[in-house]
Amino acid sequence: MSVSSALLSRRVAGGSCRLWCVIPSPRPLIHVRSASVAEPGRRRSNEEQLWEAAGYLPFTRARIGPFFQENPVLKNPFVEDALLRGYLKRHIPQEVSRGYMFFPRKGEVDGWGRECEVNPPRLVHFDPWGRRVDHIVTSHAWKRMKDLSAQEGIVAIGYERSFGEWSRVYQMSKLYLFSPSSGLYTCPLAMTDGAAKVIQSLGVSWPVEDAYSRLTTRHPERFWTSGQWMTERQGGSDVASGTETVAVPQTDGSYKLHGFKWFTSATDADMTLTLARVQDKTGATIPGSKGLSLFYAEVSRDEDGRLRGIEVQRLKDKLGTRQMPTAELLLDGLPLSEEGRGVSSIANMLTITRIHNSVSAAAAMRRQDTLARDYATRRTAFGKLLKDHPLHMQTLARMEVESRGAFLLVMDVCRLLGREESGVATEHDAHLLRLLTPVVKLYTGKQAVAVVSEGLESFGGQGYIEDTGLPGILRDAQVLSIWEGTTNVLSLDVLRCVARSSGMVLHAYFSHTKSLLAGASSVSSLAPAVTAVGGALCELEEFVQVAATRAPSYLELAARDLAYSLARIYTGALLIDHACWKGASPSDTYAALRWCEQDLCPVARNQRRGHYDSNTSLDAALVFDHFLNKGK
Repeated sequence: MSVSSALLSRRVAGGSCRLWCVIPSPRPLIHVRSASVAEPGRRRSNEEQLWEAAGYLPFTRARIGPFFQENPVLKNPFVEDALLRGYLKRHIPQEVSRGYMFFPRKGEVDGWGRECEVNPPRLVHFDPWGRRVDHIVTSHAWKRMKDLSAQEGIVAIGYERSFGEWSRVYQMSKLYLFSPSSGLYTCPLAMTDGAAKVIQSLGVSWPVEDAYSRLTTRHPERFWTSGQWMTERQGGSDVASGTETVAVPQTDGSYKLHGFKWFTSATDADMTLTLARVQDKTGATIPGSKGLSLFYAEVSRDEDGRLRGIEVQRLKDKLGTRQMPTAELLLDGLPLSEEGRGVSSIANMLTITRIHNSVSAAAAMRRQDTLARDYATRRTAFGKLLKDHPLHMQTLARMEVESRGAFLLVMDVCRLLGREESGVATEHDAHLLRLLTPVVKLYTGKQAVAVVSEGLESFGGQGYIEDTGLPGILRDAQVLSIWEGTTNVLSLDVLRCVARSSGMVLHAYFSHTKSLLAGASSVSSLAPAVTAVGGALCELEEFVQVAATRAPSYLELAARDLAYSLARIYTGALLIDHACWKGASPSDTYAALRWCEQDLCPVARNQRRGHYDSNTSLDAALVFDHFLNKGK
């Protein structure tokens, strides 16, 4: 008798379930077994042995089945990024490109980044004998990230300026590759870079000379990171009215800080820049931004191990960026060596940190695209690989276009920064840098959240599972539209920079965008994109002319749409320009065409619809309709 015949004539004993096969067939189409599991040491029954011999028991041993989905594999991110390699080949001088060293320990760094995520910092308030110590305990991987950052010169490159005007592009390209694997260590690096920029702009002298050398060194044993302790309980961006911390003069000419910092990033840093109001002899302070000073302070401990003048109240429980310690601090006599500088000193720091934020946004998009692309070659659904489903590839292509646009926009701002710092920037370049810094930060921050969220869908349910590491990318991306100015705050900053320059920043913008389009005028394959960007640019110019005749409230209502229009039009011009160079690929052309299919100038569209003429009380009535109609 064959195995199949024997099985057909016997009942299957599987615990609590009994199945009789009543359909004569050489091989059952459907086989159902009990979910019960034999106790350890129990011998399998003859029936089970027969089923196994016939190959019908795929769940017998492992009890989870024979199929395992292949996970996405992250290969060399530099080799896999055609746009990055093309951009560098086009713009970076040969002697610079030969100097690129892109993290030879990449796989190891990815592991450190994951360790930072699963072992977040914790606060130890007291030692075993009850003494208050306020130790912030971070993972070993977090410390390794600090050493690696110094060795690779992630901050130092920008100040060594070995590559002249291309030094910032070189630095930010390395940051772009490092960021997604860094376990959020790029955040303290951003503040470190910003602090170094402030010190450099004010003049490197005592007492900050040693700090500057430590912030910009490549030697891990000397390298310092800087915190940024600005935000207090009353708010974030409105530091002029929200800062209550005071600097109290001491008899020896030094100062001590007293106040409460509600949100301090990179609290484990070696030094910080912080805001406070200087008290006079009567204890009075000057209100508003005029009364604010920017102070430098070192973070140190006394002989008993206690922080000098600082009490860590608690670590923040955040949606994302959990790898980095963020805390509430009570400053109770934090010592300072000299009076601070005016709050205007912050401007240089904000330029740097906003650019870092934008680089991280572009990098997050690229990482998600890379993983989704690889997964599409491994995951089979409905009889074929995801890469063979046209709708899926359309979705990934849309993500790719957004990522490419973000990268080129970010790198162009880095180019402008490098030109300014190396002393070769024109007035035109300076105006463009001032306008585009808030624009690139606000737009890429919003792009990153959308692209990363879309990318999670490409993994199906696995995109929602924590131990894949994928959800953390989305959580961390959400901070990019919040930190260093929300979308609305930065939109208003765009208006301020237009007003303070008497419109010269817009003149520089229009002039440079037109020059980018002019270079593509003879490329027939790009004609639809050139027409779209040129038309949108004309609409934007018309909007600016009309807005100049209206009340300030008109432009304030349009600020967000204006910033988006500036970003989309300029990015379209950059994509077109990149598609024109001799080393461009057909994909570069296609990306430019796809980008320009969207509404490039939403501010003109909404102006035609009268969105900025409306009575703002209607917006408030809609938002608070529930309260206004309660009880009626």
